Amino acid sequence: MSTLAVSAPPTERPRPLSDTPTTVRELRGRTLRRNRAHVAAGVALLSLHQVAEALVPVAIGLTIDWAVVPGDARALTVCVVGMGLLFTVLALAYRTGARFTLRAMENEAHLLRVEAARRALDPRGERSGLRVGEVLSVATSDAEQAAQYVRAWSVAIAVVTAIVVTTVALLAVDVPLGVGVLVGVPLLMFLLRFPAARITRRSEAKQATAARATALASDLVGGLRVLMGIGARAAAADRYRLASADALDASVGAAASNGLYRGLVTAASAVFLAGVAGVAGWMALNGRLTVGELVIVIGLAQFLAEPVQGLGMVGQMFATAKASAQRLVRLLNAPDALTPGDRPCEGEPVVALSKVGYRTLREVDLELRPGELVGVLTTDPRDAEALLELLSGRAEPGRMSGTLTLGGVPMHELGLEALRGTVLVEDHGSALFEGTLRSNLVTGAEADDERLMEALRSAAAQDLVSGHHDGLDRPVADRAANLSGGQRQRLALARALLADPPVLVLHDPTTAVDAVTEEAIAQGVRAARTGRDPARATLVIAGSPALLARADRVVVIVEGRVHRTGTHTTLTEQDRHYREVVLR
Repeated sequence: MSTLAVSAPPTERPRPLSDTPTTVRELRGRTLRRNRAHVAAGVALLSLHQVAEALVPVAIGLTIDWAVVPGDARALTVCVVGMGLLFTVLALAYRTGARFTLRAMENEAHLLRVEAARRALDPRGERSGLRVGEVLSVATSDAEQAAQYVRAWSVAIAVVTAIVVTTVALLAVDVPLGVGVLVGVPLLMFLLRFPAARITRRSEAKQATAARATALASDLVGGLRVLMGIGARAAAADRYRLASADALDASVGAAASNGLYRGLVTAASAVFLAGVAGVAGWMALNGRLTVGELVIVIGLAQFLAEPVQGLGMVGQMFATAKASAQRLVRLLNAPDALTPGDRPCEGEPVVALSKVGYRTLREVDLELRPGELVGVLTTDPRDAEALLELLSGRAEPGRMSGTLTLGGVPMHELGLEALRGTVLVEDHGSALFEGTLRSNLVTGAEADDERLMEALRSAAAQDLVSGHHDGLDRPVADRAANLSGGQRQRLALARALLADPPVLVLHDPTTAVDAVTEEAIAQGVRAARTGRDPARATLVIAGSPALLARADRVVVIVEGRVHRTGTHTTLTEQDRHYREVVLR
């Protein structure tokens, strides 16, 4: 794929925002801060709903004592009107509060998705250690789960309010009974904290295995044709089946932990509340409570089951959100894959490597000047990958020896804008996108149809247009699945040629085409890149005899070192290593 784009005037990505969370606690705090208006409204209304619900048994008990037992019709009318108002508040407060909370949660999920996508698409890249599919999972599923902090806090405050109101009402009825509830509920919640830790671990494992399965599926779908061509479809399916089974086991484990936790909360709440109701009944039999007070106590004890269980579910929500938040923080704080400087490209865009050592490369000398087309042949694919990392600016300066300059400036000191505006690395695994031929070719400033067709002809890809009734508007499916491997390769090459960068680096651009098409591409690339004003520089890392024959010179790298430099004809006649690779 294109490592550095050049077609549109590039811009530097602003540095990470000052409030980018570095810990789960910071992410949680920021979530509440930036949604505070909706969270506050939601909490207030949900708390009002819980208060109104807690007052229902109180209202019923008071109605019995004040109106039913004495037979007071006027008091009964007042109580009925009050009950009507109470139920109106009960219904409206919940609906409106839930709406505010849901809006805050969805807004936070959106912001987290955008933030994760921004980090993943950062032109500097990132070194989180996550695969593409895992990053996708973090930016979607984990963002949704982490946003649950909004709901968790809203529900937590509302149910605590309900418990406080219930406890106050019980204290008003009987102090020892109220104290028992006041002590019993925190103790119950403390004991339920221990299984919550297990839910966090299981949730994190579930998200991680699901992300790995997604990443593997993405890789397999992208290479499906290749797998079918080499007869490896069954092996690939087995590999995915194992990854999917791991994800299933983790999901079942997480679901089992959640189910066990729910069961413990329900059972513990039932035992506790049965005890409260039993004590209240005994007190009524002994004359310490009136009939209305007994109804209040039994009603509040039954109601208390909901907020107590709600607190238990809040613990589960916090555990799930924490597992996803940890993965989000890992992505958002991943170091940049590139560490560019801020210097411009001061002179001619001359690429010069002097005694460069990096990964498998050892003391490599290489120069590429404007107007030149230089070929590079590596006998070890790792040497080609190392060279591509160097030329794209992805190499870490601390791991490199020697000097690598662009326009006389060390490459790691160049600003990202200068680097992107000068060098385009078109890697072997070029990415195409859903849309049309036109949308895949035009990556920046608009180009007219004549320029588009010229680029396609240079890449021997004009048949993609002439062979289809939609022409340049021919549809391209996701990952260009409706195009053959050779068509995808030629379309990506045409896009690189259309970008017309001062320095173009091509890596194996003809591996999926036949010999006749390869020859046409070699001629087209040479014509498109040489004899231009201003002059363009082109480096082709390939083993194609057609391309290397068009190069001004070819550099042969054997075991990480420059073995020999010469023309294609000279090397074919005089170098055994060259003949073995190129003429095989």
